[in-house]
Amino acid sequence: QLQLVESGGGLVQAGSSLRLSCTTSGRLFSTLALAWFRQAPEKERDFVAGISWSGGSTYYGDSVKGRFTISRDNAKSTVYLQMNSLKPEDTAVYYCAADPNGFGRPYSYDYDYWGQGTQVTISS
Repeated sequence: QLQLVESGGGLVQAGSSLRLSCTTSGRLFSTLALAWFRQAPEKERDFVAGISWSGGSTYYGDSVKGRFTISRDNAKSTVYLQMNSLKPEDTAVYYCAADPNGFGRPYSYDYDYWGQGTQVTISS
């Protein structure tokens, strides 16, 4: 069984930066694709960013391109989401997800494992 634990959320002002982390256990990390999704109140869960098992492919949602960067550290079994130039509309619960097939595509049905989420709140 794979466990994913997110950290790094919080309350910051617009224009600030945050870095989210997601640490996994229970399965060989280097074989997994990882992604971040987010869900704002009363809205659907949206894809934010994904990274393939090798790190050679990354994907981003249109609303975060150029501001967010996903990366992975296989030695630490951790995936990161660096978020810059944050906006109030980035406020949401951010979820880490793992795809055992290794692709990292922006489709939630690819992801079999999910973390509990971390709250990110951006004040204007």
